[in-house]
Amino acid sequence: MSWDEVKVYPIPAILYLIKNILQYYIFLFVDAPSYQILKNLNIISTGVLYKLFLKRKLTTIQWAAYALLALGCTTAQLNSSSEHVLQTPLEGWAMAIIMALLSGFAGVYTEVIIKKRPSRNINVQNFWLYIFGIIFNAFAIFIQDFDAVMEKGFFHGYTAITVCMITNHALSGIAVSMVMKYADNIVKVYSTSVAMLLTAVISMVLFNFQLTLPFVLGSMVVSIAVFLHSHGKATK
Repeated sequence: MSWDEVKVYPIPAILYLIKNILQYYIFLFVDAPSYQILKNLNIISTGVLYKLFLKRKLTTIQWAAYALLALGCTTAQLNSSSEHVLQTPLEGWAMAIIMALLSGFAGVYTEVIIKKRPSRNINVQNFWLYIFGIIFNAFAIFIQDFDAVMEKGFFHGYTAITVCMITNHALSGIAVSMVMKYADNIVKVYSTSVAMLLTAVISMVLFNFQLTLPFVLGSMVVSIAVFLHSHGKATK
């Protein structure tokens, strides 16, 4: 691969770095099911960025799906308590919106550079994306945690859960890149609807998560929005 081909990979690498860091901070404000609901905002950012950068036409049904999606995300976060209207504080919403924008832009940009050379092996493309990811993450560790790493070692505090999370992120990244290579980003974000429901069920078992009427109604609206978005694309 020439430098002209390689030099485009630092941009998505640093965007994914910031997005992944925010992904952990947001859990200070939301639970896992609520996080999956808010992740559906990626559909809006991805769709709009498709229109802006790839000049893909969005149908009326898809625009309606975006409105429903925003409504569903908000409904799912309604709190029955009189103290707060929304379960998720404004900091959580702000992080979710920033994550949606970063994820959408990084996803669309990555899809463009991956599909620009369809004959290029996906593993080679992943290699360069992750090489720059390692460089930027190492720099972030040097800035934030250099003293702790030098004193206690890089793997201090690692547990089986840490290893599982790293493995999950690695496998998810490979799977997402293959979707971008052979399908598109819109297909990727459709899977969030299934993940949303699965996360709610698992959280009920592991963390005693209590389903509320707003959460159930919001989840249903989000699922309908995802279906309409898919249907709108299929009928163009």
